Amino acid sequence: MSLPGIDTVLASAQGRFASRTSTPDPANSAAVMRENAEQFEAVFLNTMFQTMFAGLEEGGAWGNETGSEAWSGMLVEQYANTIAKAGGIGIADAVQRELLALQEMAGQ
Repeated sequence: MSLPGIDTVLASAQGRFASRTSTPDPANSAAVMRENAEQFEAVFLNTMFQTMFAGLEEGGAWGNETGSEAWSGMLVEQYANTIAKAGGIGIADAVQRELLALQEMAGQ
């Protein structure tokens, strides 16, 4: 399973709130915002880790054999997802605050 791009995550988050005409359920909105924020952080971490691991000689733990690039990509993706779900590095919190602010501005 591959992570969506940053643009896709942001467009999805914006579209979910812009398309609602009725009053959203605050609990559901908060959960959706948190999920979007964690997805955004996971995409960021995945990009950062891919760059970081690209410099490893001999392919790191997977070696240079056939398919090692795919396996290392999946490992990095899981690192990113796990770290984002476990609290991350603070990006998800900042994104969630911004999504809440955007939602409040749209409601005025």
